[in-house]
Amino acid sequence: MATLYIVGTPIGNLEDITLRAIRVLKEVDLILCEDTRITKRLLARYKISTPTESFHARSEKSKVHKVIKLLEEGKNVALVTDAGTPTISDPGVLLVSQIKNRFSKGTPWTETNPRDALGNGGEVKIVPIPGPSAVITALSASGLPSDEFLFLGFLPHKKGRETLFKEIAETKRTVVFYESPHRIMKTLESLNKHIPDRKVVIARELTKMYEEFVSGAPTELLECFNKNKDKIRGEFVVIVGRKI
Repeated sequence: MATLYIVGTPIGNLEDITLRAIRVLKEVDLILCEDTRITKRLLARYKISTPTESFHARSEKSKVHKVIKLLEEGKNVALVTDAGTPTISDPGVLLVSQIKNRFSKGTPWTETNPRDALGNGGEVKIVPIPGPSAVITALSASGLPSDEFLFLGFLPHKKGRETLFKEIAETKRTVVFYESPHRIMKTLESLNKHIPDRKVVIARELTKMYEEFVSGAPTELLECFNKNKDKIRGEFVVIVGRKI
């Protein structure tokens, strides 16, 4: 039985990888990467020489076809993302859903007959290899309630964005989402507009040299970043305290 491994990799510090993940990456026939250049830095660190190939949001359908054919041939494949756990706010979910949804015992898969993904009667096992995730890493050190939380991934850039902030204002759960340095100030302005009295935690550059947690009301965070514009860079996780 061929296996597709979903392998979690470090979100910053390259030491944050499991022994199991290293073993699997060494043993598979191919590693699918969001960006092969980024993944190869990790592979070089652990002397992993497995062939790599890109698989990202812009990959053609033919790339999915190729991966499925490899699995049909009994090859084992690992799927990784640039940082963290594949398929969580990540294009890798497209591949996993294709494999799961298109498994059948009919005729061989073709692009014109996509439902018959593994028509030769073959089977594919999908195995998760747990690893780092920015949302869990940030939440664990935020000090905010984590027994219930709502994860929103990346917020939409324009359409529906304000509606989403109104929904965040009404939810009684802790809310977690990702944001880019280009939009973090606008996000804080929107939070200040809709939930000025709620506690917000900003986790920046997790597990990296300049890792930082900043917390306070939205207006306090706006003041902090306006005074320290050099900190408006890197990757952000925003955690909003629940409505009381």
